Amino acid sequence: MGIEGIGARVARKEDRRFITGAGRYVDDMVVPGMKHAVFVRSPYAHAQIKKIDVSKAKAMPGVIGVLTGKELKADGIGNLICGWMIHSKDGSPMKMGAWSPLAVDRVRYVGDAVAVVVAETKNQARDAAEAVEVAYKELKAVVDPVSALEKGAPQIHPEAEGNLIFDWEIGDSKAADQAIASAAHVTRLKLYNNRLVPNAMEPRAALGVYDKAEDHYTCWTTSQNPHVARLVMSAFYNVAPENKLRVIAPDVGGGFGSKIYIYPEEIVCLWASKRTGVPVKWVADRTESFMCDAHGRDHVSTIEMAFDKDHRITGLKVDTIANLGAYMSLFSSCVPTYLYATLLSGQYNIPAIHANVRAVYTNTAPVDAYRGAGRPEACYLLERTIETAARELGVDPAELRRKNFITQFPHQTPVIMNYDAGDFGASLDAAMKAADYAGFPKRKAEAAARGKLRGIGMSCYIEACGIAPSAAVGSLGAGVGLWESAEVRVNAVGTIEVLTGSHSHGQGHETTFAQLVCERLGVPIDSVSIVHGDTDKVQMGMGTYGSRSGAVGMSAIAKALDKIEAKAKKIAAHLMEADEGDIVIENGELKVAGTDKKVPWFQLALAAYTAHNLPAGMEPGLKESAFYDPTNFTFPAGCYICEVEVDPETGVTEIVQFVAADDFGNIINPMIVEGQVHGGIAQGVGQALLEGAIYDGSGQLLTASYMDYTMPRASDLPSFKVSTSNTPSPGNPLGMKGCGEAGAIGAPPAVMNAITNAIGNNDFDMPATPSRVWAAIQATKH
Repeated sequence: MGIEGIGARVARKEDRRFITGAGRYVDDMVVPGMKHAVFVRSPYAHAQIKKIDVSKAKAMPGVIGVLTGKELKADGIGNLICGWMIHSKDGSPMKMGAWSPLAVDRVRYVGDAVAVVVAETKNQARDAAEAVEVAYKELKAVVDPVSALEKGAPQIHPEAEGNLIFDWEIGDSKAADQAIASAAHVTRLKLYNNRLVPNAMEPRAALGVYDKAEDHYTCWTTSQNPHVARLVMSAFYNVAPENKLRVIAPDVGGGFGSKIYIYPEEIVCLWASKRTGVPVKWVADRTESFMCDAHGRDHVSTIEMAFDKDHRITGLKVDTIANLGAYMSLFSSCVPTYLYATLLSGQYNIPAIHANVRAVYTNTAPVDAYRGAGRPEACYLLERTIETAARELGVDPAELRRKNFITQFPHQTPVIMNYDAGDFGASLDAAMKAADYAGFPKRKAEAAARGKLRGIGMSCYIEACGIAPSAAVGSLGAGVGLWESAEVRVNAVGTIEVLTGSHSHGQGHETTFAQLVCERLGVPIDSVSIVHGDTDKVQMGMGTYGSRSGAVGMSAIAKALDKIEAKAKKIAAHLMEADEGDIVIENGELKVAGTDKKVPWFQLALAAYTAHNLPAGMEPGLKESAFYDPTNFTFPAGCYICEVEVDPETGVTEIVQFVAADDFGNIINPMIVEGQVHGGIAQGVGQALLEGAIYDGSGQLLTASYMDYTMPRASDLPSFKVSTSNTPSPGNPLGMKGCGEAGAIGAPPAVMNAITNAIGNNDFDMPATPSRVWAAIQATKH
């Protein structure tokens, strides 16, 4: 490990521009002639559009144009799609309802866009949008996923009878039923995983520019995967041919999954730019973000977990109803299926598993991946259930988990996944030691003396990251491959540019990716630049989500560096008249091992480009690219222990200790990893204690601002104790596993297990607000 290489706690290079206000976000982009867009959105959750009158709006000051879905359809713009095909257990394909970027004849959730106004200023566009007259015929709405399946529920899409999108299963139903029937003990729970709003710091935004002279389109957008955005907008939405569309995702202020997808707004901005002849910018206000960004979670599940007389798990049966909202977002179908049910074995050796998932439409915002995407939902129900089982069986929750841990690898689960490496006991031991688990009874007694209820809960999570290989996910219905690309350019003076298909929106890629180059070539970190987010600069790549940038994106860089090293050693051997096998790269120099012969890196690079003295037949230059497709998922895992104190008079919960022991494989930058864990835990705690998107019966979002949707603050969180162990992943050349989602996966069940332990009542759902906790305490008194 060098001072700036792998394993070093290097301060993030990109933070200088962020903390000095020099970041460049979509809203900072200004192009000549740029105008502003405001969308007219439905105030109803379900209604027919009888008429749209734009005459008053068109006549208002500054208005360039007012466009509706009829013009959009006349120009051949396509419907939004879901890019992962799921088949029901009867073999029928999922029922994808039509989603026009601008609604034509029906709206299906509050916030559904029906028109767009383009004007000189944003305020002029707002005023004109209010003048657009839309005549609606309001229809009955349904917001609850269970109610949406009931007979007589409002029909949301004609394509999906009874609002059922698919009825999917995985595992062996007969084996799971037999395990439950013959069990010595069965734990049964019904759990709700609450709906969340992503709330990235930067709202979504788009700037569409049509160049008539070149017949070319440019879209600046808040995207986690600009190449996929270009692909989908060209191939499916007919916005522009791919070779005539440039997508740029500059600095992006957080995503958490919500910026993976292509939304109506970027499609409309590009189309409107051509229609009106001016560049068109749209930036969401925060209420739009609450209403229209893809939400997360929203599962209703029943669980049965079977044990034999020795307390070993023999079977697991899960039935889940997943709310996908009013439309199928780009990757919505895989979240409650292959990203969820395939992780239901958790860290445990469970011989029989069966899960049935019904996905449904409701008159709510579309639901898609949100930090963890299916893995948090699986971990939550599994860890709540095993904790409950320990209480019912009268055994220690830690030891019940330990007894059922998988201990031999590789391990094939009954639900597709093949875990390649891990040491679950090591994470459990580390967490218990850091939490002083054995000393909890004393702390509980001390709290009781102060009138507080103290509880402890744990969560042993596992997740699947770096989803691949492409052939495997393709066979499961994915519409794209999940490889990654990289290009390494060594300039003539020895500086290095790395062009990556991954995208950074808070992960610190400009630092960690540069550290890998420093480790391999021994050059200073400031001589390495990371380029991403521009489809005209970077070759096709798949973007950032699912904790894939390290295991997949950096592996592609490593493969390109292999080629750079090989060519550099050939040149160095030729220049020094040495054997290629004797060349080593150290501290920015290429040396002949065992001698004092050496060539500085900059001199080697210059030689590659002057081409005055290269090996016979070698091409000039020093630039290589690589595409990397992993052989398997990676499987980060860990143990979280949460300790809380609850005030029985008010129901207020205070987290007094939180311990995280994670196994992320090899780590590039420990400081950045710790930051990722802290952020993930904060979001997990937010879900457990505070957050929840609530609709009323008519489909109005009651939590559409920070006045009503409670975000975690610093005062809600303790100082975390975090540590890592390391079982390297054998599935990629760097041995990495991914760390970005772990905290959001492991934290919610740990917090809820601690609260239910404290109050002695297991019968309530997240978020554990003071009113809910107080009511649960009162229920134990009767």
